Amino acid sequence: MQKLIAIGASTGGVEALEKLLADFPANVAPTIIVIHMPLGFTSLFAKRLDSKLAPTIKEAETGDFLETGVVLIAPAGKHMKLVSRQGKYAVECFVGPKVQSVIPSADVLFESVADLPGLNSVGVILTGLGADGAAGLLKMRNKGAKTIGQDKASCTIYGMPKVAFENGAVQFQLPLDQIASKILSLV
Repeated sequence: MQKLIAIGASTGGVEALEKLLADFPANVAPTIIVIHMPLGFTSLFAKRLDSKLAPTIKEAETGDFLETGVVLIAPAGKHMKLVSRQGKYAVECFVGPKVQSVIPSADVLFESVADLPGLNSVGVILTGLGADGAAGLLKMRNKGAKTIGQDKASCTIYGMPKVAFENGAVQFQLPLDQIASKILSLV
């Protein structure tokens, strides 16, 4: 069964992701991330993290396959979804209408993960404004994924994780400094 970590973040997510990913080993399960950032910034963010953290971190491109030790960050201005291709899992990045007023959308990513069979996945929702990711995370949980939400005290803005917690999507609500170890224990 393919292991996978899917993460959504917004306001405060740059710092939160940096702290979270710093605790990931070089051989972490394939990880795909949506963070709300302006055009051009996701590539720079991925390069900066890649230069200082253990896993390989890159801005995702359509056709990138899931690989152990590789973290893919959705490009700003494009949604990212998981697809089955040639018997493996890959990402597809595409321009589409905004979802929850944002592009990329964590809901688009999480729903695509929920729709694919054969995954042992963990969904994570971090700090951010609004409700993006809550519906998709609930769909993941309902399909058997383990789900984690950042707690109020450690969030810059307790919006996305709050909505996800309130709609029943969050199985484990934790402070940021405990999320990486929980992810690694679940995957």
